[in-house]
Parts: sequence; structure tokens; C-alpha cells
Amino acid sequence: MASPNISFDSIPGSIRKPGKYLEFNTRLAVNTLPANEQKVLLLGQRLTSGSVAALTPTLAFSDAEASAYFGAGSMLHRMVRAAISAYAYVELTCLAVDDATAGIAASGGVALAGPASGSGVATLKVGKDLIQVAVDAGDTAAEVAAALVAQVAQQPDLPVTIAAAEAVLTITARHKGSLGNSIKLAFTCTASGVAGVVTAMTGGAVDPSITEALAAVAGGGHTIIVTPYTDEANLTALRTHLELVGGPMEQRGAVGVYALTSTLAGTTTLAGQVNHGRVLGALLRGARRLPWEIAAALGAVVASEEDPARPLNTLTLTGIDVPDVADRLTRTEQEVLLHNGVTPLEVGPDNNSVQIVRAISTYTVSAGGVEDVSLLDITTIRTLDYVRKAVRERMVLRFPREKLSTRTPAKVRSEILDVLYKLEELEIVENVAANADGVVVERDSQDVNRLNAKIPTDVVNGLHVFAGRIDLIL
Repeated sequence: MASPNISFDSIPGSIRKPGKYLEFNTRLAVNTLPANEQKVLLLGQRLTSGSVAALTPTLAFSDAEASAYFGAGSMLHRMVRAAISAYAYVELTCLAVDDATAGIAASGGVALAGPASGSGVATLKVGKDLIQVAVDAGDTAAEVAAALVAQVAQQPDLPVTIAAAEAVLTITARHKGSLGNSIKLAFTCTASGVAGVVTAMTGGAVDPSITEALAAVAGGGHTIIVTPYTDEANLTALRTHLELVGGPMEQRGAVGVYALTSTLAGTTTLAGQVNHGRVLGALLRGARRLPWEIAAALGAVVASEEDPARPLNTLTLTGIDVPDVADRLTRTEQEVLLHNGVTPLEVGPDNNSVQIVRAISTYTVSAGGVEDVSLLDITTIRTLDYVRKAVRERMVLRFPREKLSTRTPAKVRSEILDVLYKLEELEIVENVAANADGVVVERDSQDVNRLNAKIPTDVVNGLHVFAGRIDLIL
């Protein structure tokens, strides 16, 4: 028992022995908003040379650790490298999957011709990785090929393996699956007389499923999940997972991130199939960088901004190389992407960096097929997740063992409004006073032990467009 305005957790009301008894109450100690730390989960394939088994969540803090854990040159190794390059302080958890049993590795090659009539350098490009050897006058094509293979042995973190048969290089993706088809190849040689005909990577098929991997980390509380897989089945699995963990019962809001380097048409079609406010899909057309590395860098950059309402416009994906001029998105193409659920990535004003144009979700139409911009910017769902977290944590702190009396709804409503006003101070929500009458806390009509609340939330939008008219006066 307790007095009308004071309750005790540890001091019984039946004490009769004289004494002065004091307990500590920490429920009222915290009046601030919770932290909004971001935890990134990277999904990807491992090599058998790695020390960490598949489906084992593992923190990775460096390139070297990722190489040891998942194998040098593995998908996850290179994703970790890209993420850390983009944001050195990112908190990374990696979850490896094995190649699909039915998977087929992509392959390509280079047929060299010679001999060299002068000296120079032979360069084989694998994505953005360069394999370079010196060429002397008189070197045959087979000797150049052998030298390139020898150099590959010195670069164990390549995403491919390379073998030579006389003057023909056979290049095979380290992992089975369709993603190997996106590895770009090129060959140049400054020594006259040496040339190479490139056969593009092709034939890769059957990517592993991430369904089991996502189930293994359903309770992990990751706020950003990066997937290298952009087939419809795996993106549907990601969408389903995000709906589960971000729903009202689990309340662990997260967003998914993927990236493509392919065509505008293919990218917008895929985004339309995903159509979800928690999934961000980006395009950096023509990039030689591997798409899963771009996705990892993008996820790390999203994690670098803990203010959920602050736009991500112009943030740089450090370590991601710019595409050729002919492949860069025009302004009109960027508008098409932004109207079709795709986040454009563009070359920055320094002409040497890649940055976010505007981070949007793939959600463009409602379940009824009507155009819907309610979750256009990825900041909207991230803001709603944070508001929910702030309100929920305040309820847990203030009312861990509360009785439900006629006075309880007013106390709960007061705490909710306090959270909203504090969110307004940080410009995460706005117009709290104007919407205060809409904050309703009432007893449930069927469950006598339940309170229901309605919390109008006017999220702060990003300043994405400024328009002005300049009037000429002579």
C-alpha cells in the first residue's frame, strides 16, 4: 500500500518496527531522449578459407579481420572494406552465407596477342582492381599472360581467380551466383604489339537465399541491413523481414539497402517490385566498383547520420570511384529515378567523388495502386522509428509496474507530450502544441488492463528544393 501520491517498490506498507526507511527510485531520473545509435548488418558470401562459419553473426572492425573471418577477396571481406572506407566509425555485424549448392560461377577471359615490339605496361582491370606487369620488347603473349597470373598471386583479395593456358586468361568469380556477372573486365597495354580481346563475365547463376540468414538475426536490433542480392526473391525476403522487425509487436525498426550499376530501366522496374518504405535502392550506373561494395558504402554513410530527420543529400561515399562521363546520370534521368523509387548517386563537384542526390525509399504506390508520397524520403520512416523508440522507452521507464486508475491516462499523456516537445526541440517533429489536443490516452473498451494512445506526429521534412525568381530591374 502507499499514500495517494507516493508508491513504494521495496518498502512494505505493513512495517511496524520503528525506523526511517528510504528506497531509491530511478524511474524519474531520465528526462532526455534516447540515443539513436546505428547498427549495420552486412549480408554476403564467404569463402571456405575464412575462419567464421556461415550464419554466425560476427563483429568486424578492420579489413584484416574481415579477410581472416570470411576469406581474402570474399564478398563480405570486400563489403567490410568498402563500409569502413566510407565511414570509419561504423558498427558492423557480418552474417556470412555459403554459395548456393546449385550455383554456377561467372567466368570471362582475355585472349592476348603478341609479341611485344616495344616496352610498356600490361594492365588487366577487374572492376576497379588493377593487375599490372612490365612488358619488354620480344615478350610473347603467353609470357605476358603468365606474368599476369604470377602477379595475381600477390593480390589475394581480388574478387576473381585467374588462370592461363598459353596466351588465354580464364577469369572466374570467386563466388557462385549471378552477381559475378556484374564484375567488369578490361585490358590495356602500352607496349606496342600486345593486345587483348576481352570476353565479359557471364554464366553466373543461382544466388544463395538470405531467408535463413535473416531469421538468424531477427532479434539483433540492427538498424541498417545491407544486401548484395538484388533478385526479386531475396529482396522480397528482406522486405518481409523488415516488416516483421519494424512492426508494432517487435518494434525494432530498420531499413534495407541495396545498390545497382546497371540500366535505369532495370533499376526502376526492380524498385517497383519491391515498393516498400523501409527499402532503399540506389543506382550508380556504369560504375566499375562492385555493386555490393557500393551498397556497403551506402549503408555505412546512412549509419553515419544519427539524426533521423536530417537529409542525406550530398553525403559522400568515400572510396567509391566515379563512373565514366558517358555513364553518369543526367538531371532528367535522376528525376525519373526519384519518381520511381530509386536513389540516384552522382559525381560530386570535385569530379572525383560519389555522393547521394536524395535518399528515398522504393515505396511509390499504395496497396490500392494509388501514387503515395507518404514514405518517399527514407528519413520519414527513420524518424517514425525514433519517435516510437523515444515514446516506448519513456513508458517503460516511468510505468514499469503502474496501476491503471482514473489518474493513469493523464499521467501517461503528460509523459507522451513531454517526449514530443523534446523531439521538437531537436527539430525531429514539429507543431506539437498545435497537435496537442490530438494526443489522446484512454482506456480500452474491452480490456480493463489496457490503455490506448493516439499520438499525432508531424515529422520535420528535409529542405530538398528551393525555388526563387530573380526580377531584372534596369
